[in-house]
Amino acid sequence: MSSKHKLSLSVQGMTCASCVGRVERGLSELEGATDVTVNLATETAHLSVESSGQASDAIAKLEQLGYPARTQTVLLNVGSMTCASCVGRVNKALEAVPGVVAVNVNLASETAHVTYAEGTVSPRVLMEASAAAGYPATLAEAGATRDRGERKREEAQDLFRKMTIAAAFAFPVFIFEMGSHVIPGVHHWINATVGQQTSWVLQFILTTVVLIGPGRSFYTKGFPALVKGAPDMNSLVAVGTGAAYAYSVVATFLPTVIPDEVRAVYFEAAAVIVVLILLGRFLEARAKGRTGAAIQKLLGLQAKTARVLRDGEQIEVPIDALVTGDTIVVRPGERIAVDGDVVEGSSHVDESMITGEPVPVEKVAGTQVTGGTVNGSGSLQYLATRVGADTTLSQIIRMVEEAQGAKLPIQGLVDKITLWFVPAVMLVAALTVVAWLIFGPEPALTFALVAGVSVLIIACPCAMGLATPTSIMVGTGRAAEMGVLFRKGDALQQLAEVNVVALDKTGTVTEGRPELTDMALAEGFDRRIVLELVAAVESLSEHPVAEAIVRAASVEGKNHLDAEEFASITGHGVSGLVSGKRVLVGADRLMLKENIAIDDLRVQEADFAKRGRTALFAAIDGQVAAVIGVSDPVKASSRDAIAALHEQGLKVAMITGDKRETAEAIAAETGIDTIVAGVLPDGKVAALNDLRGSGSKIAFVGDGINDAPALAHADIGIAIGTGTDVAIESADVVLMSGDLRGVVNAHEVSKRTMRNIRENLFWAFAYNTALIPVAAGVFYPALGVLLSPVLAAGAMALSSVFVLTNALRLRRIKPSMDEKEVPGQPARAPIAAAAE
Repeated sequence: MSSKHKLSLSVQGMTCASCVGRVERGLSELEGATDVTVNLATETAHLSVESSGQASDAIAKLEQLGYPARTQTVLLNVGSMTCASCVGRVNKALEAVPGVVAVNVNLASETAHVTYAEGTVSPRVLMEASAAAGYPATLAEAGATRDRGERKREEAQDLFRKMTIAAAFAFPVFIFEMGSHVIPGVHHWINATVGQQTSWVLQFILTTVVLIGPGRSFYTKGFPALVKGAPDMNSLVAVGTGAAYAYSVVATFLPTVIPDEVRAVYFEAAAVIVVLILLGRFLEARAKGRTGAAIQKLLGLQAKTARVLRDGEQIEVPIDALVTGDTIVVRPGERIAVDGDVVEGSSHVDESMITGEPVPVEKVAGTQVTGGTVNGSGSLQYLATRVGADTTLSQIIRMVEEAQGAKLPIQGLVDKITLWFVPAVMLVAALTVVAWLIFGPEPALTFALVAGVSVLIIACPCAMGLATPTSIMVGTGRAAEMGVLFRKGDALQQLAEVNVVALDKTGTVTEGRPELTDMALAEGFDRRIVLELVAAVESLSEHPVAEAIVRAASVEGKNHLDAEEFASITGHGVSGLVSGKRVLVGADRLMLKENIAIDDLRVQEADFAKRGRTALFAAIDGQVAAVIGVSDPVKASSRDAIAALHEQGLKVAMITGDKRETAEAIAAETGIDTIVAGVLPDGKVAALNDLRGSGSKIAFVGDGINDAPALAHADIGIAIGTGTDVAIESADVVLMSGDLRGVVNAHEVSKRTMRNIRENLFWAFAYNTALIPVAAGVFYPALGVLLSPVLAAGAMALSSVFVLTNALRLRRIKPSMDEKEVPGQPARAPIAAAAE
């Protein structure tokens, strides 16, 4: 029993003894689970399991039972990671901690997101587990992203300093040894002046300085990892350069040990390899700092201080000191600190960072302002409503950070391969040495050493580990600059695989602000009386069509009447009692449900529908009184956006509750391929299943509130945000602007990023696997070519720099529709524009 692992899980949803019994029985069914006790008062479940990995099984079982375990997520900064194998080892070490549910380690950002069951483990234990694996970790504090760019700059500066020192000492070594091979006469000159033995001793001294100085970290990290049985990139460098150095030391100071015909030194290989790898890491660090440019731009939009009214005086305080309820004063030209409601003053505010609209928005008492936007020429006082992590800008930053740290499904295969890649390379290097010693020509020992070191150096899997996360960081960052927020990790990959884009109509294809355009009366009814009665009932509804009717009644100066016994009939309409009359307003299905004859107005209804109007019937005291035509104008950008989606090879469908004739009119105007009409709100999920057909992947675009079930059910849910409404839980992707151009840009970013990832992975895997045989010497028998360890080091460094440079190309993605001006609605990349 002593080998058992004890778990204590915090359980949600238990309300009675029956719940306790179900949880106890469920956990007892787990293989190897014993001593199961569940406490309703403390809402905890205690059990013993045979292995730490079974914690995930227990948590999954609780989820299945309907009593999920409470979880927490922590972000760790992880040091010493240099390649994909490091990522795998950190991942494995953290997953082995009892209670850990999910781990996502990111080489590009050098972080680990760890989700664990509340109460089972602490961040301190997680940090210790990472450190025990050889990768020290610290808890990432709030605002850590702000420091990341500075940290990478400092790291790049440190690497540049080390590289410069190493190069200064390695250069004479290179000249001493390689100069004689490149420049005729140098060899004789060296022998005639300092002598070969003295030359080798000088090379020994200079190379030793390089290895124990700038290159020390390769050995202090690489050899301990090797001893633990978890070799990484540092191990490959340490073993490779260490072998070349050791052989050269023996050749220099113990000449009798090595036959004269194979006696040579490779100090220049060890020294120059260190220089080239430090150069590669310097370029990596500099490029990694640039991958987080989007986050830095977002952080740059945050105000640092705010002017607060306290005790009648204006006091300037740090933004972190603001609390909800503070009255904040904003002077002309200042950046608004946090979200709030204006209480005094008037001004125009540039909200392009949120909406993409370049025209400033008027702000007066009662209107809302958003942190990060820029005040115009007026002065404002506003009441802070959301501060700190709750502000719109903070939510956007958090979404981008989570997207940048996401692990795509494609990364899973990479991780499995790279975890075993370094041990496999070391085995190949050992076999290479043995093969050369057995089958190689004389001097076989020299050839074996050169080939073995070359294999170790060229196969470092740095590029493999960087291939996916760097592309994700740059791609999602660029998307955020264009007003596209990827909320969920796999959305970036899945959106590129979509075949069909299904659109909600109201507020997505159309403006979402309908206007009453037509009204046909039944015989014996007066327009003024009908409109007053209908407006009285609709004034209690929140539907956009209801607002259009109320606005029309107000414009026409109709009397305001009060409605009683109001009822909303989902998907049908509304009813109420006004001045003693029973009033019904809704679709034809409501009239049929209430057995009200509408045949006399069918012709007018059909005419309205053909002209793209939404037709509603009004009935008073059981008799049809009028058919009302409401038009929701199509957004000026919709047609161009749908045409752009077609150019990207996508089919476009529209789902609407309107009649087919109305839907067809809008489809004809915008170029939509397929329409699904007459759909009730709860029928959109079934409509998506019909559209999915045989294997099609569907993205559904809606407003993120009424369309939550459809957004969650689609392969990809895309919510068109309303500026500040960015925290939409049902969506995978959130568009900060209010039109379909964001869908075009999101799909373009997704396709380009996935193509970039595939390019990186192909380069990294193909490069490593193709050059290992070359380094091992397979071409030597036919061509007499054997790869130098120095060239292998240069090629390895080039591989990582190529991957990072290729990923950084994503920063140049231009919004697909940014150049097109839609009348009255010029396109603009929100955050990029605001950060200029």
